[in-house]
Amino acid sequence: MPHRTELRFSLLACLLVITPLAQPSATVADEYRVSWNDNVNRVWIGPEFWANPMEDWSLGNGHLQCEFTGKDRNIHLLTHELASEEGEFLMQVDVGSVAPDGETIPTYVGFRVAAQTEIDDYRARALKGKGIDAGITTDGQVFIGKVPEMKPGRLADTRLQLTAVPQDDRYLLTLIATEPESGEERGRATMKVAADRLWGSIALVASGNATRKDNSPPTKNMPVWFDSLRVSGSKVKYQKGRTFGPVLWTQYTLSRQRLRLSAMFGPLGENESKTATLEARPWSKEDGKDNKLPFKPVAEAGIDQLARTAIFDVESWDDTQTWQYRVAYDFTNARGEVVKTYFYGSIRLDPVNKPLVVAGFTGNTDSGFPNNEIVRNVTFHNPDMLFFSGDQIYENVGGYGILRTVSHEPEAIARSVTNFIRKQALFGWAFRDVLRGRPSVSLPDDHDVYQGNIWGNGGNPTTMAQHASGGFNMHPDFVNSVFRISCGHLPDAFDTTPMKQGINVFYTDLVYGRVSFAIIEDRYFKSGPGGVLPAKQGRPDHYPTLDDIDPSVLDVPEAKLLGDRQLKFLRHWANDWRGTDLKAVLSATIFANLANYHGGNKMYLQADLDSNGWPQTGRCKALDEIRRGYGFMYAGDQHLASIVTHGIDDWNDAGVSFCVPSIAAGYPRSWLPDKEGRPVVNREHAELLNTGEYKDGLNNLITVHAIGNPELENRKPVIEKLHDKASGYGIVRFKQRPRVMKVECYRLLIDPTDDNADNQFPGWPKTFHQRNMYGRKAAGWLPRLKITGMEDPVLQVINEQTNEIEYTLRIQGTEHQPKVFAKGNYTIRIGDQDADNMKTLKGISTVTSPNEEVVKIDF
Repeated sequence: MPHRTELRFSLLACLLVITPLAQPSATVADEYRVSWNDNVNRVWIGPEFWANPMEDWSLGNGHLQCEFTGKDRNIHLLTHELASEEGEFLMQVDVGSVAPDGETIPTYVGFRVAAQTEIDDYRARALKGKGIDAGITTDGQVFIGKVPEMKPGRLADTRLQLTAVPQDDRYLLTLIATEPESGEERGRATMKVAADRLWGSIALVASGNATRKDNSPPTKNMPVWFDSLRVSGSKVKYQKGRTFGPVLWTQYTLSRQRLRLSAMFGPLGENESKTATLEARPWSKEDGKDNKLPFKPVAEAGIDQLARTAIFDVESWDDTQTWQYRVAYDFTNARGEVVKTYFYGSIRLDPVNKPLVVAGFTGNTDSGFPNNEIVRNVTFHNPDMLFFSGDQIYENVGGYGILRTVSHEPEAIARSVTNFIRKQALFGWAFRDVLRGRPSVSLPDDHDVYQGNIWGNGGNPTTMAQHASGGFNMHPDFVNSVFRISCGHLPDAFDTTPMKQGINVFYTDLVYGRVSFAIIEDRYFKSGPGGVLPAKQGRPDHYPTLDDIDPSVLDVPEAKLLGDRQLKFLRHWANDWRGTDLKAVLSATIFANLANYHGGNKMYLQADLDSNGWPQTGRCKALDEIRRGYGFMYAGDQHLASIVTHGIDDWNDAGVSFCVPSIAAGYPRSWLPDKEGRPVVNREHAELLNTGEYKDGLNNLITVHAIGNPELENRKPVIEKLHDKASGYGIVRFKQRPRVMKVECYRLLIDPTDDNADNQFPGWPKTFHQRNMYGRKAAGWLPRLKITGMEDPVLQVINEQTNEIEYTLRIQGTEHQPKVFAKGNYTIRIGDQDADNMKTLKGISTVTSPNEEVVKIDF
């Protein structure tokens, strides 16, 4: 049976409003007709359609065209479907070939009806729906159901008409092919179908055996066209609101009263409007009536013609109240008419007076698309902010492969970017209703730039064959487009200097709800193992076993992890506490080599150099900078939920990380030290298996507090299988006043309303205090500070022997005793960073025991 899910959304998740390409008939409510205008030329077909794959379809010459007739090219009508109730239907379309005269390849064109999927959602059916094909082949055969053996031929202009009429408990399908002008019949086919089979999605199909390699021109092809599409009948049901575009989705951030909002468009045509407008009005709801104040323009932005995004940047945003926004765009519809369209959402107020709830996600295959369970459950939590840590897509998402940029030709690069937009659009289609109403961070990781693993090496060019030496395989224009689509809504980068090849950077900070987030690029400056380690057999990043070799031999002190630029950024961020009570680092993955079993067959892998546990020296440098700001670490990538306290010189002397589970786990990973018989040290709770103090496969010190291993066996239904493979999502509740972080980790198939303990993975929830983020043991103390005239000041401790800032944090209340890690003299800076009202005390000596001495500071 299909997997059915009911969705509920808050009032702030406003619906997309758009003038359709072709309005339903006034006399037959559920009829659809469209003929495409000669002057509409673009890749993206329109809001009523989803094309598989997008890059192979276009509008041009007054037709809907399939330019590359590989296997199973299809385009689904989103706004109309065949209902399960009894009725009749008629589908009609004109077809023909735009191929030059001469040799052709076997191809068929026609309809697909009653397309269904295990997941009962129209978006899933549009992506993967299997139905009944009815069409005509290049050699003139008319068929329904099984495709006949085809031969090359010339597809003549033909009108196809498919009808269905009920006969007892079945339907009689009839397809008639005629010459469009004379009506002369060229062939017909019939088929009887069980009544309970004839419901689902409607599509057009062009399927042949054209081939191509990467982004090269096809070696064989027969482009075809469709026009004058008509769908009608009592069995056809119009589904209002099931459009997608021209604005596909939006993302935004709000930091220090600066709003940045990105609107993602489909690939529009050269002659269409290239700008969009952001309009806003205050959000209010009084006496059950919505706010009726008019929208006012607040910003205008151009649409990038490669990345297809408009980025609105608004300073001095009033963040003390919630606003309703809409992105206005003048859209050219199928008839060539320019119509005003709107995409609605809300900008939340900055939640400075409540705990900040941040939902975390990673790793999104399309097996669970459109992720209804995740969206439903996260909507229940109503988070203030969303964090997608990477791999929002994988190369196989959406099918039909990827198009690599094999040349510097603009057209080839544009096709590759369109290929990415199609895949990324599935992420937006699934999550747009939670994205439109709250700020979000979405980091691109390795798969997002079409590399299974990436060591970016600061932007070095490379090939897939040599990628382990470090660098980007894809063209820099492609990479920059991915960055713009994923990160264009983030605040300005800390240092905007591009990497090599002109690849842009996005590492930055964001302050929201009095939590300061450092957003880092932990893949893109990293050295590649193939470039710094001796050659070995097999993958240069995988060590199934080190055969009693000390893992420290794999450390290369001069190798980069975050790189000097990002370490400098983290030092600055750790010292900056303006508007901040708590700090967190958002990264693609955690600073450890935790997972030691990979894949469904649980392949043992001692050391994985794709993890942030390598290089060890770089890992320690990163953790040292993060702990100086008492930063909590929030990440993903591992396909394995975990809570870990990291160690540099001793267990637990650095901070705490939370790795969230995959949205839809494909490649499972596990951490199973108990299975290996490793000794148990300092396990907090005896029933929590595989927890305690360990060394990871690279000898990094880790304390595992909780682990979300997959089940030993997976059930067959797709959603149940994803659940058993440990799919889910995370929630972190940053509680500013008590300075604590409550970490929650939810399974996929749950009902969050029942508060069942089994809804979360074993070991969750768990709460940490800010002090746990710098667990290094004190070697001494400075005198107790007593402050008058100011509460919760910022404290900075500077070692006068090294002239280094040991740490900076906002203390709670008016008293605090600073810890230090060596005896000697220190400088203390304390006060209000926001007002630049800081006092400096120099030559403060350590004391032998807490509370031995008091220093009073008056403001």
